[in-house]
Amino acid sequence: MKRLSYIDWLRGLACLLMFQTHCYDSWLRPDLHDSALYKWSQLGGTLPAPLFIFLAGISMALVTERLREKGIARNTIAKQTIFRGAEIFALGILFRLQEYALGYKWVPWTDLFRVDILNILGLSMILMALFCWLASAQQIAAARARSIAGALTVATLIAMLTPPLWTTHRPRFLPWPLESYVNGVHVFPEPQHWLFPIFPWAAFAFAGLAVGFLVYTSFARRNEALFFFLLGLSGVGACCLSRLFDQSPVHLYAVYDYWHSNPNFLLMRCGILLIITFLVYAWCCWGLAQIGFSPVIQLGTTSLLIYWVHIEFVYGRLSILPKRGCSIPKATFGLFVIFLAMLALSILRTRYKKASIKASQPAAQPASVPAS
Repeated sequence: MKRLSYIDWLRGLACLLMFQTHCYDSWLRPDLHDSALYKWSQLGGTLPAPLFIFLAGISMALVTERLREKGIARNTIAKQTIFRGAEIFALGILFRLQEYALGYKWVPWTDLFRVDILNILGLSMILMALFCWLASAQQIAAARARSIAGALTVATLIAMLTPPLWTTHRPRFLPWPLESYVNGVHVFPEPQHWLFPIFPWAAFAFAGLAVGFLVYTSFARRNEALFFFLLGLSGVGACCLSRLFDQSPVHLYAVYDYWHSNPNFLLMRCGILLIITFLVYAWCCWGLAQIGFSPVIQLGTTSLLIYWVHIEFVYGRLSILPKRGCSIPKATFGLFVIFLAMLALSILRTRYKKASIKASQPAAQPASVPAS
């Protein structure tokens, strides 16, 4: 588990980036939205969602691989992983119900059907579980190879199908709550880039799934540091290819939107995720990430709870600062308060979980004392 601490560090990094984006977006005065701080904040805010979904793919691969190595039947693995995905999806629905109830009278009822990050996380996990079931084989190595090749193929297909499903071939025959899961149209005339439909967001999950299975290959196990270096190098290559394709005079689609729906931009973001993964791995192995207590790792271990709770204290009625009414110093102070509060909540959650596990274990029997 110590070797895989980079996954929790990555989740914690996503939490930190999410905090600063949401806090500045919610609390800063509108006239400060043209400031350099706000623009950099929003740029950093493009990373948390891809990171969370990408890491869900890696985690799905690690769980599936461990269960396969234990000899668990593929139907049992599929049942377990599908159930977990359905649980996350149900939590996404529950979260929307909570937000509607807390914001009653000023939140539109259509928000109940908004496709948010938890919805796509749950759906992606279900899709990946079904895919891993299909990719199973008698030999673990064969199943791993099929899973890697198949996951990369699925990620590519999702990316390539996104532009037409957003523009020229929209499934308009579907009711908007269902079409939203395809292209994020919601109640608007056209798809919205701030929502999380399957196309293109599930591609990040399948890209992470491929990386997770690659971690278990014999080459990666024997040469772990080299493997992650090559992973980062491939990320640099993906970024360069993205820019090269963008500058090409040849375009495959009738509508070209690099920054939202085009596969070239998704390739760029996947490249950035691979680079960040290598850097965080290096920091966890050779840096100071695991010396003493790590707040970032701690946040990463409870990222779902942290996401759920902080939203209401930043965007909801329980916001700790007046929305759209703060200066930069005041909003920064609020960000610091949110960070400390969520860290404290994370620590309490971890301690409660450990105490619950300890309480559920049978007490050790005292050793018998031999008669004298």
